Amino acid sequence: MKVFMTGAAGYIGGSIAARLVADGHFVRGLVRDGAKADLLRTRGVEPVPGSLDDSEVLAREARDADGVVNTANADHLPSLEVMLAALEGSGKPLLHTSGSSVIGDDARGNRPSDTVFDEDTPFVVEPGKRARHALNEAVLAAARRGVRTVVICPTLIYGAGRGLNPHSIQIPFLVEQARAQGVVRVVGHGLNRWSTVHIDDLTDLYALALDKAPAGSFYFAENGEASFAAIGEAIAARLGTTGVEPLPAEEAARLWGPGRAYYTYGSNSRVFARRARRELGWTPRHDSALAWIRNEMPI
Repeated sequence: MKVFMTGAAGYIGGSIAARLVADGHFVRGLVRDGAKADLLRTRGVEPVPGSLDDSEVLAREARDADGVVNTANADHLPSLEVMLAALEGSGKPLLHTSGSSVIGDDARGNRPSDTVFDEDTPFVVEPGKRARHALNEAVLAAARRGVRTVVICPTLIYGAGRGLNPHSIQIPFLVEQARAQGVVRVVGHGLNRWSTVHIDDLTDLYALALDKAPAGSFYFAENGEASFAAIGEAIAARLGTTGVEPLPAEEAARLWGPGRAYYTYGSNSRVFARRARRELGWTPRHDSALAWIRNEMPI
């Protein structure tokens, strides 16, 4: 299959691209940076110069491909509209990458939640994530226009990436802060919990979805969960730092930005990937982000 990818130089996209190349697919990847383009080529990905704002490039590549995988930006609606229009009536797949903060609450790190969402649970969407939820719904609705649309919603991703960027977002940021401050800082008391998924299990899910997911499918991606207090303790043990320090959400918002403070690190995001297991036969192998941090995380 000829696959066009956005975000092929990133953590998620690079790992998916590596998996697809290994599976024998021909991958073309959108990239802005010339140096990264050369590196992508050495990894078997044909670089496509451009950005998400280059509508003509996106439309051309989507039309010419057998399928599209979007990992560059979970919230960039104009680029998705262009690619969906180009694919209309083709029956070709378009896989869009979202994120489970879409059902994140306003816990500010101070309480766990008893609510665990699956794909059939009515979502409770905070005001800050309603635009993302609406975008997901627009992608899924394009199934009625003859596009095999799929939305994949990863949780906290861990593990070393297989592409140009080996680093995920949430855990490496806490590690970076711990190295700078000498202590791991978590929002509130870190009592909030997130579901987790290993990057290799996530790429398995994309490969399955590209091959056989029905049009209009939405899949969570998770296998296990942890509180941020436990994640902080595991990071401290791995780095040999003094421990974990609570950081009030308002102070975290000032230092890290509101998005990181209230959603990325302060919310609960607990889900169960029931549909991916049932419909696609997805069988994730890694179930403990904490064990990976303590024993495998590069330091």
